[in-house]
Amino acid sequence: MNIFAWTYIIVTFTFILYIGIAIWARAKSTGEFYIAGKGVNPVLNGMATAADWMSAASFISMAGIISFSGYDGSVYLLGWTGGYVLLALLLAPYLRKFGKYTVPDFVGDRYYSQTARVVAVLCAIFISFTYVSGQMRGVGIVFSRFLDVSIDVGVIIGMLIVFFYAVMGGMKGITYTQVAQYCVLIFAFMVPAIFISLLITGNPIPQLGFGSETLNGGYLLDKLDGLNSQLGFAPYTDGSKSTLDVFFITAALMVGTAGLPHVIVRFYTVKKVSSARISAGWALLFIAILYTTAPAVAAFSRFNLIETVSEAEYDKVPKWFKTWEETKLIKFEDKNGDGKIQYTGPKSEIENELTIDKDIMVLANPEIANLPNWVVGLIAAGGLAAALSTAAGLLLVISTSVAHDLFKKGWKKDLSEKKELLIARIAAGFAVIIAGHFGMNPPGFVAEVVAFAFGFAAASFFPIIIMGIFSKRINKEGAIAGMISGIGITAAYIIFFKFLFPELNSTENWLWGISPEGFGTVGMVVNFIVAITVSKFTPAPPEEVGEMVEKIRIPVGAGESHEINA
Repeated sequence: MNIFAWTYIIVTFTFILYIGIAIWARAKSTGEFYIAGKGVNPVLNGMATAADWMSAASFISMAGIISFSGYDGSVYLLGWTGGYVLLALLLAPYLRKFGKYTVPDFVGDRYYSQTARVVAVLCAIFISFTYVSGQMRGVGIVFSRFLDVSIDVGVIIGMLIVFFYAVMGGMKGITYTQVAQYCVLIFAFMVPAIFISLLITGNPIPQLGFGSETLNGGYLLDKLDGLNSQLGFAPYTDGSKSTLDVFFITAALMVGTAGLPHVIVRFYTVKKVSSARISAGWALLFIAILYTTAPAVAAFSRFNLIETVSEAEYDKVPKWFKTWEETKLIKFEDKNGDGKIQYTGPKSEIENELTIDKDIMVLANPEIANLPNWVVGLIAAGGLAAALSTAAGLLLVISTSVAHDLFKKGWKKDLSEKKELLIARIAAGFAVIIAGHFGMNPPGFVAEVVAFAFGFAAASFFPIIIMGIFSKRINKEGAIAGMISGIGITAAYIIFFKFLFPELNSTENWLWGISPEGFGTVGMVVNFIVAITVSKFTPAPPEEVGEMVEKIRIPVGAGESHEINA
């Protein structure tokens, strides 16, 4: 069978599986819709968390960035994995012990303020929409290549699927769907990686093949350094970013991870605080399988790409090149008219004729390596699983923020559970439509957009959650001022360089040489400083708030959750 047939069969099967699980596990109460009734097994919750966490950015885009950026791409590996450890150890158990549904719920009660709750809701929605636009873009890319439709049509198909199981199933349906999606995405990522590692190095373990000699002699990374240098690119294992920018990007991704509302809410779905810790450990293990393989996939795809297309005659390029060219994600422009593809870097004297979208490398990798058609169909299903699992979690955060934090806890406190559930589903529906729009008109490639979301989370939520848990003195005035100033300065910096004046987006124009992707760290520092300063010059929190902080922090009876109401 051809690639289209295999892709159609595998993707259709997985979609039927996801929808079937959503129907079986549909939410019947707000508790099931928001936090799956707190009844999820820690191992299954670890798998669901891993799927929720490993988005299209992890599956599709991260290896693509490393493939083109080499050493500089390691900031994504360091930041995202380190951030999950930070979240698991420093925040998750305490927030689970607090026992509320959402991050805005924590902010509203800990800072005894409806205004603080609303600001947190707006931050959560802003972060989630930024993040979800990257996921929907990933869905569109997969569909456009493998099911022969436009990217926009692919986004619409993805919207319909997510709408069905997110709106019907809520967190309960999403959780069990994400367990299935993790199995699909990790199998889809590892199978081609193992195949290609065998073909290039003879080693079936990609993580070892990454540092091995190729079958033709010479170490893979040494050969990549040489190929890159010959073509005018920086050596693959050298970094071009400044140490300061690497630090700031890594820190923004780390603390942004710890402040992401759709990941934090996963720890509310287990029965006990101890189960939250256990599920965090399992999730880290499940995540590590993909994250330790990604650098190998990046190196393999880069090596195969250069060997395949550099100096190749355009009329004789493999079929995969022409197929991807139809998606407009690869573009060849024969500038010197010799009929050959000149793929060169900025240091080359020959002008580059090939433009490649970073987001296609993982998806095109099996085709470049000439793997069986069923493997190509499998990678498509894996990419969709990664994008849809995270999109569903983000849409749930948006719907929960609207229904629970704005309506139930704010505008209409006497709202019945049935009406609250209806509002949550309606909000999820509207969120799907808006997410689809951003997927069709993304502000950048997938991982770049996701990095912005992490910067916003770092600048808004992380400081307020940390100080809310470990400080009794931070008050509502400080929290509100900190969140607004942190996310405000970060958003202004990103918008200035990425949208208003993209021609100025270069190292010499950045403040202290810090890129927009890393500026969330500055926003975080501003948040801390503003919150602490404002709190010192305004009244201390009420005494019961201090007692609440003690109950969250001190592990007395930590085996059970304590519902705390301010």
